Order: sequence, then structure tokens, then C-alpha cells
Amino acid sequence: MSGISESKDGILIPIRLSPRASKDALLGWNNDRLKISITSPPVAGKANAHLLKFLSRLLKVPRSNIRIKSGEKSRDKTVLIEGISRQKVEELLR
Repeated sequence: MSGISESKDGILIPIRLSPRASKDALLGWNNDRLKISITSPPVAGKANAHLLKFLSRLLKVPRSNIRIKSGEKSRDKTVLIEGISRQKVEELLR
């Protein structure tokens, strides 16, 4: 899959986030970034928290295994996921 990479700390996924959407959804890949829409507004970290919760459910990993590596105040983010293989991430994101 486009954009997914591995580091010594875990799996890195570049994300383009669309907050204040009508529903939470994976929108596919665009320019090597996974597009995700979420319903939370980008206020006081709510969108980031919602994104991490959404990814936790989607990838079936504990919320504590997911963190934003870069882009906390941007729509373009890189998320680090620990405790899961790249193959499993790619499988679950299809």
C-alpha cells in the first residue's frame, strides 16, 4: 500500500485528516496519504483523539499503541503504530 513504512519503533502511516465530516470513514489513498474523515471538530485536540480511537478500533490494537508522530496541528499527520505488522495493517486498511 502507498505510503506505509516501517521504522524501528513500529509502522508509520501518513494520513490526510478531514475533521467535522458527516461520518467516520476511510476514504482511500491520495498522494501517498491515507485519507480519513472523522466527525470531531479540530478543537483542543478532539480531532486527534478521535482519529487515534478510530484507528485503534479499525486496526484492533490498544489505543496506547498508537500516537501521532508528526502533524498534531495539521491535517497532514504521520501516525506511529506499535505491536502490529505492516502486513496486518495493509490487510485491515483494504
